[in-house]
Amino acid sequence: MSGESTLAIIKPNAIEQGNTGEIIAMIEQSGFRIAAIKMLHMSTMQAEILYEEHKDKSFFGGLVNYMSSAPVIAIIVVKENAVKDFRILIGSTDPADAANGTIRKLFGATLRQNAIHGSDCAVNAKRETALFFSGFEVH
Repeated sequence: MSGESTLAIIKPNAIEQGNTGEIIAMIEQSGFRIAAIKMLHMSTMQAEILYEEHKDKSFFGGLVNYMSSAPVIAIIVVKENAVKDFRILIGSTDPADAANGTIRKLFGATLRQNAIHGSDCAVNAKRETALFFSGFEVH
């Protein structure tokens, strides 16, 4: 299966609450193929690079600390129009504003603890994927 790839990261709160399996099932049921997956403890540097576009915002430090506070699950998902379709699947950044049935609506707690990260564009998907997976190519 070829297609576009994007990065998903299941955040600490979703893992701690035991929602990993349900989130992965939703991803697969939505037509995404999991090309790579691993659990890791994100370093502060990885979190800073991941969210570098927000470095001048007041929430940056808290977000970096949160993402590097406990294990996360990084996943490369593949599908035609993966970035766009994945953003629809996960929903709005704020779970309170997310559409019903989206991952963030179902499993997110707050703006920061919103259960899952998804790349916002193809360029960032490639950059972010390289932070966690070396030498990845869609097959």
